Amino acid sequence: MNDPIADFLTRIRNAGLARKATLQMPSSKVKAELARILKEEGYIESYEVVDLGSNKKDLSVTLRFAKNRSVIEGLRRVSKGSCRVYVQADEIPRVRAGLGTSILSTSQGLMTGKSAKSKNVGGELIALVW
Repeated sequence: MNDPIADFLTRIRNAGLARKATLQMPSSKVKAELARILKEEGYIESYEVVDLGSNKKDLSVTLRFAKNRSVIEGLRRVSKGSCRVYVQADEIPRVRAGLGTSILSTSQGLMTGKSAKSKNVGGELIALVW
């Protein structure tokens, strides 16, 4: 697997389309931070890092549904391994006229575009969620 973030987003997208309530995947610090942001923004119900022993951890994510459809309508990986996309604080894009969320990797950690603008920091544009 070359891009664990794209794998994380694809698993969430596929689970939502298949109407699966929960999904599990190998865990990492970045995936746990992405899950934290998605929970804070209300896109997922909950997440949990499960210790499997011998330095292996799984990330269990519970999706949120409304009217038998996933709350997440779309996910898009912006910055890829072959083409990194960096933005300054005043260039952070608005997703779906403010109804979506942009996720950035900044010098202060992963955060939403809204919080990055308020702290006046830019960084690598990781993903867009709506």
